[in-house]
Amino acid sequence: MTTIVTILTHGFADWETAMLNAGARQYFGLTTLFATPNGRPVVSAAGMKVTPDLAVTDIEPSTIDALVVNGGTAWSQPDAPDISAVLRDTSGAGKTVAGICDGTLALARAGLLDTVAHTSNSRENLTPTGYKGAQFYRDQPAAVLDGRIVTAPGTAPVTFMGAVLETLGLRNNELDYYLGLYAAEHRA
Repeated sequence: MTTIVTILTHGFADWETAMLNAGARQYFGLTTLFATPNGRPVVSAAGMKVTPDLAVTDIEPSTIDALVVNGGTAWSQPDAPDISAVLRDTSGAGKTVAGICDGTLALARAGLLDTVAHTSNSRENLTPTGYKGAQFYRDQPAAVLDGRIVTAPGTAPVTFMGAVLETLGLRNNELDYYLGLYAAEHRA
């Protein structure tokens, strides 16, 4: 069974991975699990309380297919959780690693954006992490997919969903239809 694990922190941005996880579970029959840095419940930006399935330290890259870092203000704080090891281990195992909005900061801290095309909320957003991939930054409003690394600004949950599912071999006409449907409101 294909499994996606999404990492959440206090104040996570509810909307950023909602479509990905709902679509993956409901329409594609994938297993969706949620992890927090310490395995304890977290509260989203909107006040939704989530009890995780596991702690970040319990994630075993060989048993999952994608690891997703949901954005939220926690990633830009000086005491941001350090999840670099599990991100590097998951990527090293050939699995999908994805980050949206400030979740891309965790990927940058782990060195995963140093050699691949990527995006975020802005290039300057990534600078404090010490990453060395500025020349690979793409200033665009949609998700960027490079190999098994997916990044997106917080305003791109639709293309983020599409790119993550594409890395899992699920890109087809039906997914393209729904991506167009969900993105229709952004057309001028």
